[in-house]
Amino acid sequence: MAKNTTRRRWTADFFELMGSMRFAVSLLSFICVASIIGTVLPQNQTELQYTDQFGTFWYTVFSKFGVSQIYNTWWFLVIMGFLVISTTVCLLRNTPKMIKDMRSFREYIREGSLRAFPHKLNVEVGFDQETTVRMSKSWLKKEGYRFREKVSENGVLLAAKKGSANRLGYVFAHVAIVVICIGGLLDSELPNRLQIWFGSKAPIPATAKYISDVAEETRFSSSNPSFRGNVSISEGGNSSYALLGLGGEQFLQVLPFDIKLNKFIIEYYETNGMPKRFASDVTITDLASKEVENRIIEVNHPFSKDGITLYQSSFHDGGSKLLLTGYPLDGQTTETFELNMEVAGTSKLTTTINGENKEYRVTIDDFKPINVENLNAGNPQPKSFEEQILAVTGSAAGKEREVQNVGPSVAYTLSDDKNQSVKYNNYMLPMLLDDSLVFLAGIQLPGEGMFRYVRMPADDNGTLDEFMAMRAAFENPEMRRKAARVFAEKSRDERFNADMITPLAEQALEIFAKGGFMGIDQYVDGTDVPEAERVPENLREPMKKILRDYLLFSAVELRNLVRIEAGLAPVSLNSREEAEKQARWFDVSLRALSDLSAYPAPVMLQLKTFEHIQASVLQATRSPGKSSVYLGSLFLIIGVFAMFYIRDRRIWMWIKPGDTANSSKIMSAMTSQKRTLDFNREFERFRQDFSDLAKK
Repeated sequence: MAKNTTRRRWTADFFELMGSMRFAVSLLSFICVASIIGTVLPQNQTELQYTDQFGTFWYTVFSKFGVSQIYNTWWFLVIMGFLVISTTVCLLRNTPKMIKDMRSFREYIREGSLRAFPHKLNVEVGFDQETTVRMSKSWLKKEGYRFREKVSENGVLLAAKKGSANRLGYVFAHVAIVVICIGGLLDSELPNRLQIWFGSKAPIPATAKYISDVAEETRFSSSNPSFRGNVSISEGGNSSYALLGLGGEQFLQVLPFDIKLNKFIIEYYETNGMPKRFASDVTITDLASKEVENRIIEVNHPFSKDGITLYQSSFHDGGSKLLLTGYPLDGQTTETFELNMEVAGTSKLTTTINGENKEYRVTIDDFKPINVENLNAGNPQPKSFEEQILAVTGSAAGKEREVQNVGPSVAYTLSDDKNQSVKYNNYMLPMLLDDSLVFLAGIQLPGEGMFRYVRMPADDNGTLDEFMAMRAAFENPEMRRKAARVFAEKSRDERFNADMITPLAEQALEIFAKGGFMGIDQYVDGTDVPEAERVPENLREPMKKILRDYLLFSAVELRNLVRIEAGLAPVSLNSREEAEKQARWFDVSLRALSDLSAYPAPVMLQLKTFEHIQASVLQATRSPGKSSVYLGSLFLIIGVFAMFYIRDRRIWMWIKPGDTANSSKIMSAMTSQKRTLDFNREFERFRQDFSDLAKK
């Protein structure tokens, strides 16, 4: 018996807690705080993005609570569930009382109780009881009150009320919370997670490469009540599956129709090459009825079928075919080679370094047919093609002078036989930076967050041929010797005779070819050289200046030798404009050659031609809770309107015979849940009308 009593007490306490307003408000406060976090903190970002933004410590803290997907964390869903239960229990407990109170006229009130009300009236009028009752009923009807009459030996009681629907506002507001939360739970990952938790579904294994490799327990059926997944389709391809990401795992969602991407559409502004529209031209085939329909799906224009809505979500490369030109950056050769690859494809690359063959693995990470950049801000940084589009869609007003399309680029990773990898990002076309037409070759070493770029000057034909020939000439001892000799013959340096100038100039070219400008500094400073064998410290700066001067002038002669070998005329300096142009080219080329001395690969891959194949990402969504949310929003509007715009009023009037034969007494009171200014004005009108009646 004691156990049953204790169990009943615990059950009663539990339902008391669930129906407590304080408990519901506490849950709602938690949900509000979580929603603020989910709004301020970007959702569904990569681990690297969170780590870069907040640091390792705070990312660890955030990951414990799953704030990167806060609306689908177990604790958020549990709180939502308890809020639904709490609000429902509160409704079940209080709604009958509210309805009963709404329907009640409270005609059981006693005459003496009216004296306790702050808004009361006690007058004697010169009319008999019957006439006073009739006149009071007339006034109540005119003011919109409904009333009930109660006759007793003490007199007549008129119990009146209006605005009782105000109580419905509280009911509808609480029902709205329940309905909206249920809709949110239906549209969350909860239905899918329940199937996972109960063991009926398993994630896609890492070994699966094709749809046929995916087992049945990894697939959600087309009758799945709620889901949100992505359908990625290359141009000309088709799919009847969506990929669901749940808790860091991947699952397949079967669709009741097949989607074929006929073409991914991108339209550009003619003025600056910026994209202004992107959409997917698709063919939808119903797998049951075989009904076929063609649709254009674009941003803000989704397509719905069988309760599933397809949105234009994003896009990416669908396996574009690229032809790359390989430029050697080591040795005396200028012979290029070509490499046919696809985006996301991998290929082997064999190169010769110091007479030894060395193998590399090339992986194409990304290809972008356009790159809209603000060149005034310095070197561009790679962005995804989607980011390029999203950054410039909309009005082009005011953007033309700041940004421009600098053409295609290719990003690839080069891995050596020790699996050490370096990322590269190279632009196909030259761009004008600081009045010089240059090619950009980007390098991102492991652990670095951004690309560093080498600027290589374009020649008169807009190619890298002259610069690459110059690079090879620096590697050729015979060419260096010739250039040093020609410079020595032209030199008028009185400090040294011609026999001394030639080896100094040749030495400057050799040091620069191996280590760039830093190599000259290290050579003169005696890095890795015993102290006794180093150049005296007071002579180091003059020595550096001599080597740099000789490097500069002998490199000019080296370039002319390169041009002559290529069948071109030596550099002309006949006009000031031409001299400035050649000086800029020469300055950029020496800086680039110095940077290339530390380039971490013996080759550079440059995009030559491409066949762009686009892939569209459509978001497939089934949202059964959408109607519930809409209904809940309607209930909330009704509830708010009822609570704020419907004013409840109650009036009690005791009417009994007066002290004289043709008189009667009125004792009345008025009340409301909220005694606002409107209520006070209405009571003043009521008091004034019946006070005037007493004067007649």
